[in-house]
Amino acid sequence: MKQRLRQLFAPLLKPLESGKVGPNYKSSHRTVLNVVGVLFLVLATVSVTALVYTGKVGALIPMLVFLGVGGVCVVVGTLGSDAAVSKMWGNR
Repeated sequence: MKQRLRQLFAPLLKPLESGKVGPNYKSSHRTVLNVVGVLFLVLATVSVTALVYTGKVGALIPMLVFLGVGGVCVVVGTLGSDAAVSKMWGNR
């Protein structure tokens, strides 16, 4: 199943997985990336709720941004290699 999902998200993962793991990479970075991704997905849910209750289209922009950032973080955190997680954190 994981290989199928990696194939599905290959356009997102390939650029991040090129290169090597940064010198400061820790396994806890993957956990933190997943937690941050879930928090952004919760913010997207709150924005959708605001959109539904208020009917204001202005809540659409934060929803799209939070959904995109949260989705990328969760995908890279769960399916990405150590090099991809290292690139998300920065190689410094």
